[in-house]
Amino acid sequence: MVNNMTDKIEKLQQIIDNSRNVVFFGGAGVSTESGIKDFRSKDGLYSQKYKYAPEVILSHDFFMDYTEEFYEFYRDKMLALDAQPNAAHKWLAKLEEKGRLSAVITQNIDGLHQLAGSRRVYELHGTVHSNRCMRCGKFYSAEDILNSTGVAKCDCGGTIKPKVVLYDEDLNMDIYNRSINAIENADTMIVAGTSLTVYPAAGLVRYFQGDNLILINRDSTPLDNTADLVIHGSVGEILSNIDIK
Repeated sequence: MVNNMTDKIEKLQQIIDNSRNVVFFGGAGVSTESGIKDFRSKDGLYSQKYKYAPEVILSHDFFMDYTEEFYEFYRDKMLALDAQPNAAHKWLAKLEEKGRLSAVITQNIDGLHQLAGSRRVYELHGTVHSNRCMRCGKFYSAEDILNSTGVAKCDCGGTIKPKVVLYDEDLNMDIYNRSINAIENADTMIVAGTSLTVYPAAGLVRYFQGDNLILINRDSTPLDNTADLVIHGSVGEILSNIDIK
């Protein structure tokens, strides 16, 4: 059993050195070091006080029925457009550049993996950077949404909808199946910055058939007892200690 942090970092280095097909599955904890709030920590969005709970506001029905209130919250809390990639994003982009990382699978909607240079990114919950008119399909950027007021409207008069997966909406099955394929073919899977409590995304881990399942998270997760290596701490700080050869 690997217990102290130094030994765990050394073990992780050995695993990465010997891995040829790594897949990364990340959640909100990957982006908190870029200043983006998560949902479930004591300072997260769920602990803050609004007229409605965040999970209610970020639901399909709320968007359809209370679109202006949705957009008030969405602009205020979901569009962190000044955020920059942190050490974790940059490390993953470098690992992909070296041909060792086959895919980044993310629950985040901020686009920071792509900004860091990652090319194969599967965004399970969509992205704030793609917004479409529900009437004509015209594309709008995240900046367009941020700079709008009230209900974001298209030139044609239709309502613009962010391409994010709201509560009670289905995941994009093409992205989900591509994620499964990447996981099934990986020899090492790094799961980081996620509580592994949001399904169906959290269920992806069961498709991993490789040699090394690594969990990096500030808090314990339901899979801590089954992983090959568990490290509690900052995702960026931990990955920064791993050399990519």
